[in-house]
Amino acid sequence: MPELPEVETTRRGVAPHVVGRRIARVVIYDGRLRWPVPQSLGAKLKDRMIDAVDRRSKYLLFRIGDGALLVHLGMTGSLRLHRDPPPRRIHDHIDIELDDGALLRYHDPRRFGTMLWVTDEASHPLLSRLGPEPFDSAFSADYLHAKTRGRRASIKVTLMDNHVVVGVGNIYANEALFRAGVRPSLPAGRLSRPRIQRLVDAVREVLAEAIAKGGSTLRDFVDSSGEPGAFQLDYRVYGRDGLPCRVCRTPIRATRLGQRSAFHCPRCQAR
Repeated sequence: MPELPEVETTRRGVAPHVVGRRIARVVIYDGRLRWPVPQSLGAKLKDRMIDAVDRRSKYLLFRIGDGALLVHLGMTGSLRLHRDPPPRRIHDHIDIELDDGALLRYHDPRRFGTMLWVTDEASHPLLSRLGPEPFDSAFSADYLHAKTRGRRASIKVTLMDNHVVVGVGNIYANEALFRAGVRPSLPAGRLSRPRIQRLVDAVREVLAEAIAKGGSTLRDFVDSSGEPGAFQLDYRVYGRDGLPCRVCRTPIRATRLGQRSAFHCPRCQAR
């Protein structure tokens, strides 16, 4: 957390308020994040106009002239928009003040996120090797079928590989596999072309629904207005170990795959 739906929710909340605005000042209270924030970032951004706000995988990209401000929310980060900012809290690490008085505040208790200046996305180590976006036409059944041939890794671990497809984190991989009727532990190379098609459709369906509901809030995530997401109310398997399946009433089972929790219904996902 946050995963693609939470980052996209943040992008949609922030973009209308910052695009076309100039950055008046950047205050870095504490740049000791997962990737240290350079102290020179404030001087680089001062008086620059924000042209657009895009998302690539779980990264926000504030397009500014010939470069971009890359923002990663890590595990517990949030980016809030304030018109009348409250007093700074202990884990408020960076403020971006805009020319109309609005303020973007980056909050991150566990410090796993970052803010970096990027000029060449094609060669940047965080961006250069990413797979296709799940909503792009490049992420097709033909593509995923070809990518999984000969793979012994489980299909769940494969879905969470950013080199295969970006943004399908643990929560949404579990939920998509349930909707596609695929067992998480099934070796990726064993899925037939028709089952791959169902899975591609399920990934898009789950992510679209999650974005529409503001993402998921399990602990820390809030959107740019401070509101929690609501998709966690619709989980069919994630975090429901021992509870009855919402479809067939069989108890949901939890296992570990690739050092992450995997949840499935033994009946609905028997194959």
